Amino acid sequence: MAHSAVYQVPFAMYVNSDSSLRRSVFKGYNVPFHDKLWASGLSLDLKNTNSGPRSRPIICMSVQQASKCKVAVSPVSLDDAKEPPMHIYKNKAPYAAKIVSVERLVGLNAPGETCHIVIDHGGNVPYWEGQSYGVIPPGENPKKPGNPHNVRLYSIASTRYGDSFDGKTASLCVRRAVYYDPETGLEDPSKQGVCSNFLCDSKPGDKILVTGPSGKIMLLPEDDPNATHIMIATGTGVAPYRGYLRRMFMESVPTYKFGGLAWLFLGVANTDSLLYDDEFSKYLLDYPDNFRYDRALSREQKNKKGGKMYVQDKIEEYSDEIFKLLDGGAHIYFCGLKGMMPGIQDTLKKVAEQRGESWEEKLSQLKKNKQWHVEVY
Repeated sequence: MAHSAVYQVPFAMYVNSDSSLRRSVFKGYNVPFHDKLWASGLSLDLKNTNSGPRSRPIICMSVQQASKCKVAVSPVSLDDAKEPPMHIYKNKAPYAAKIVSVERLVGLNAPGETCHIVIDHGGNVPYWEGQSYGVIPPGENPKKPGNPHNVRLYSIASTRYGDSFDGKTASLCVRRAVYYDPETGLEDPSKQGVCSNFLCDSKPGDKILVTGPSGKIMLLPEDDPNATHIMIATGTGVAPYRGYLRRMFMESVPTYKFGGLAWLFLGVANTDSLLYDDEFSKYLLDYPDNFRYDRALSREQKNKKGGKMYVQDKIEEYSDEIFKLLDGGAHIYFCGLKGMMPGIQDTLKKVAEQRGESWEEKLSQLKKNKQWHVEVY
């Protein structure tokens, strides 16, 4: 591409217009582009008080596809390993990482608070998309005086290159766990989630003890770059899919050129509860042939029976298409609260029976073919 053509590319800022409390994690910052500065809508503003945002070069396919520019990543050697890193740091000897930033993801009308937390691991705790970090909150385990708290596992919400694209950070998507007394209706701080509150209350520079990485069931299969990936999430279960999608659509990864279909189903309470909606909506605009995005908003939408719209209702709505894709070798992933699975399984079983199939046999075949990926908590 000639430099003169590149200089004419317009770059649009893609910033959320909702309440200031719900901050966009798809903000732009200046990146060097052939010795000129352009505003890119392709990077997370880390708001790191210790060092400014790290600039990354942007790679465009053509002038006509300017909105599809991808971010260069480094070190690309992170893609050289044939096997995922596993348990580099264990519970008895965790790694002392640092908090880079904590951002509220949801709006004022969302039930509860969910935060995007960026952690600086200095490149010492590498991971692959779909893996988890363990976090050991500070303080003493009340059930085992003199011992640290138990480790809590969190799905990583970034690619192996992190939100700064340099392989030195990892991001978590964490909902603050609070407890309300059923009689008084008041919050009881003594029963709040120790780790989630520690993370959501953290400040840049705070120390955080991490273990891992761990997990293989949710790794993104990359042997076929043209495969179909059907991703189903409730709430913070969207975390690993954010990593998948950034790898597919945001990053310029020399060894992985995605040309298949990624289809995301996300179930949350309402519009204010949507997580990373700016990023996903941008992919939808830029890659309509490769990305589909369906939201199930239980407090705002109705299913065909007039009840609340849950993610399993969306699955039923597109069941014929989903089953055909599975028959063609598509991977299907489930991540979120374990309470999501019975309703989804019942829906899939009902649809299979309507198609004259045995769901038990089909499920067994999907597992045998390694098309079925479940991580619930």
